[in-house]
Amino acid sequence: MTDYNQDKIGTARILDSQPRVAGSFTELVLVYTAGPYGVDDTGGIQVTFRFASDMGTPQFTDPKAANFVSAEASNGAILALTYDVKGHLRPWDKTLRVKVARGFLKENDTITLRFGDRRQGSPGIRMQTFCEAPFQIRTLADPFATLNWCEVPEQPSIAIIPGEAAAWRAVLPTIVAPNVPFSLGIRADDAWGNPTGNVGGTVLVEAASGKIEGLPREVRIEGGARSALISNLTVSQPGEISVTVSRAGETLAVSNPARVQQGELRHAWADLHGQSGETIGTGTAREFAEFARDLAFLDAMCHQGNDFQITAEFWKALNELTAEMDETGRFVFIPGYEWSGNTALGGDRNVLYLHEGETIHRSSHALVGELADLETDAFDVAALFDKLRGREAIVLAHVGGRYADISGRFHDRALQRAVEVHSDWGTFEWLADDAFRDGLRVGIVANSDGHKGRHGASHPGASMFGAFGGLTCLLVPELSRAAVFDALRKRHHYATTGCRLYLDVGVELDAAGELHHEDPALGGKGVASTTSAKMGDIIVGGGKPTFRLTLSSASPIERVEFRNGSSILETYRPYASQPVGKRLRVLWEGAEYRGRGRQTIWDGHATVAGNTLTAIRPINRWNLDKRCELTSPECVEWTAVTTGGFGGFEADLSGTDGKLHIETPHGTADVDIGNVGFEPFVLDCGGLDRKVSVQRLPDDNDCWAIELTRSFERSSLGDTALWVKVVFEDGNAAWTSPVYLVPAS
Repeated sequence: MTDYNQDKIGTARILDSQPRVAGSFTELVLVYTAGPYGVDDTGGIQVTFRFASDMGTPQFTDPKAANFVSAEASNGAILALTYDVKGHLRPWDKTLRVKVARGFLKENDTITLRFGDRRQGSPGIRMQTFCEAPFQIRTLADPFATLNWCEVPEQPSIAIIPGEAAAWRAVLPTIVAPNVPFSLGIRADDAWGNPTGNVGGTVLVEAASGKIEGLPREVRIEGGARSALISNLTVSQPGEISVTVSRAGETLAVSNPARVQQGELRHAWADLHGQSGETIGTGTAREFAEFARDLAFLDAMCHQGNDFQITAEFWKALNELTAEMDETGRFVFIPGYEWSGNTALGGDRNVLYLHEGETIHRSSHALVGELADLETDAFDVAALFDKLRGREAIVLAHVGGRYADISGRFHDRALQRAVEVHSDWGTFEWLADDAFRDGLRVGIVANSDGHKGRHGASHPGASMFGAFGGLTCLLVPELSRAAVFDALRKRHHYATTGCRLYLDVGVELDAAGELHHEDPALGGKGVASTTSAKMGDIIVGGGKPTFRLTLSSASPIERVEFRNGSSILETYRPYASQPVGKRLRVLWEGAEYRGRGRQTIWDGHATVAGNTLTAIRPINRWNLDKRCELTSPECVEWTAVTTGGFGGFEADLSGTDGKLHIETPHGTADVDIGNVGFEPFVLDCGGLDRKVSVQRLPDDNDCWAIELTRSFERSSLGDTALWVKVVFEDGNAAWTSPVYLVPAS
C-alpha cells in the first residue's frame, strides 16, 4: 500500500451520511470520484471494513434479496465486483473490490457503489449489529492497475447508533454485606445487545425479595444516557435479595440474586480479555473501559490487544489509561496484552501485569513497523515464560482464532494459573481436559475476547463468534488490583457464560491436610494445616472429602455435574422427583475441530407425529439472522451455528406420546417421545463433542437455588480435582475452579 501523490488519487463520499441503527437494513451510496490520474484499464477501487464488523455479506447476483450491491461508472465503463473476507491488511480484512474490467476513468469520472441497492426490490444491506462512531468505509484506489493500493485522502464514515429498547437488565452485586452500601445498575439493550437511551420514560423498581433501604420507587434514564446506577443502597438482615424493573404492570427485568452475608470475601465480576479499535476491536481503549465500568457494571477488567498490533506508543498510552482508571473500591483495570503466537508456537495467551511500566514481549512484530525493541520478542510460549519468570505477571491460556497448547514446555506452573473455557468464540471445556490429562493445577475462567466494544456484556452479534461473552467471578477481600491478582494466583474464582449468580463450593476433610496456594510440584511448602478448602485450593494429604455446593441463580437449574477432573461423578437434577412433563428440549452443540474453522452449521428441522407443538422458545439464539420458527403445529425449522457451546429450543407439547424426527447436516434421529425422560437421548455427530440431545423436563421447575453436600472417594492414583458445572434452563452455564486434593508423598 502506498501514499504516493495521495492528493491525485481521487475522493470518496457517502451521499446520505445520516446515522444508521445497528442491525437495520439500509442503503448506503458511496461515490468515488477519480483524481487527476484517472483509473486505468483493470485498475479500480476497493472498500474495506474492519474484521469485527458483522455487516451483511455483500452479494451481486440477486437484486431482490438482502445485501445486494451494485456499481456503475459514470462514463459507462464495465465494472466487476468481488468480495473477500480476508482481502486486505488486518484489521481492514473485509474487502469489496470494484475492477474496471473494460474501459478506464479520467479525472472527475465517478464510480457509484450502492450497498443494499433498493432500486430492484432489495430490502437493503443489514448494517453491523453494534454501535460505532465513526463507522468508517475505508476506500482505496489503484489508478495505475498495479495493485499498489492508495487510500483516498479523506475517508467517508457514518455513525451507527442503538435501536429501541428490547430487553432490560438489572445488575446487583452477588454478595452484599449487611449495612454496607452497594449499587444497583439498570440499563436497556436493543435487540442486538447495544445499551440504548431510547427507553421512553420512567420505570418502577422494587425489591422482589428482602428489604432494601434507599431503593427509589421510580428510575428514569435521563438525557439519552444508556444506564442508571443507583447507589447508597443497604440491607440490614442476612438472607437474599433481588430487584424487579417494571412498567405499566409488565415486568421488564429481574435482577440476579444477591446473597446478604457477613464474611471476609466479596465477589468481583471481571472480563479479563477483550480489545479495542487500536488493534482489531471497536472504538478506543477508553471507550472500551468506560463501557465495562458504566454500562456492563464490571468490577474488574483487562485490555488484551493482539501483541503484533500494539505499537510502543499505544502500549505507553494503554498503561497510562490503566493507571488513571484503576480505582480501589470502584473499578480495577489491569495492564496486559494478548501474546498471539502461531498455534505451532503455543497458541494464544493472556498476559496480565500487576503494575504498569512492564515490557511487552510480543510474539512477533507482524504489524508493528518499529523494530527498535525486536529483541524483547518471545518467539514461542516457552520463551515468553522465560521472559516473565520472577516478575509480577499471570498468564491465562485461551482459545481464540488460535488455540492454546498447554502441554510440556508450553505450561509453566508458576505463571500459567488458569485456562479459559468460554468466550465469544464458544465453549472449550476440552482445554480444561488437556490440563487434567497432564496433571496441571489450574483455575477456570471465562471472558469475552470481545471485539465489538461491549466489554463485560459482549453480545456476539451476527459474525463468526458463536456465543455470548463470559465472565469470571473472583473471591476477594476488597476490590483492588492486588486482591484480584491474589485471587487469580490462588485460583479463587469461577466462570460463567455471562450470567451472574452466587456460587460457592468447598471441601471438608475428615483429617487435616496441608494447604498450598502455589503448585506443590514447584517444591514449596504449604501455608497451613487445614480440614477445609475453598475453590482453587490445593490440599496435600488429608482425609476423605465431603464436597459442598451453594447456588442461587436467576434461572431455573437444569442440572449440576459433580466432576473429578474430566470425569462426571454425578449428575444432579433438582426436579428428579417430579413427573416428566410436556416440555421438550432439543439441543445441538459442539464444534468441527479445535482450529479457526470450528463453526458447525446445524440448519435443519424437527417434526412430530402423533403429537403437536403448541409453542417454542429458542435457546441461545444470539444471531437474529438465524431462524428458529414453529412453521406448523408439527414442525420446527431452524438455521443455527455452534462453536463449542450449545443452542436449540424448548417446545411445549400437547401430549406425552408420539414420534419426533430430527434432521441436521450431521445426523438424523427418530425418537419415541414417550420414552424420553430427564436423561437425554443423545445423537453423536462426530467432530469435537458434537451432538444433538433430546430430553423432557417437568412442566414447572421452580428450583433456582440449592445447597448440596456429597461424599466422594479420592482417586487411587494422582490428583482428585473436585469441581462442578451447572447448566441453567435459560442456556447459561457456570464452572467452578477445582479443589485439588494431592496425595501425600
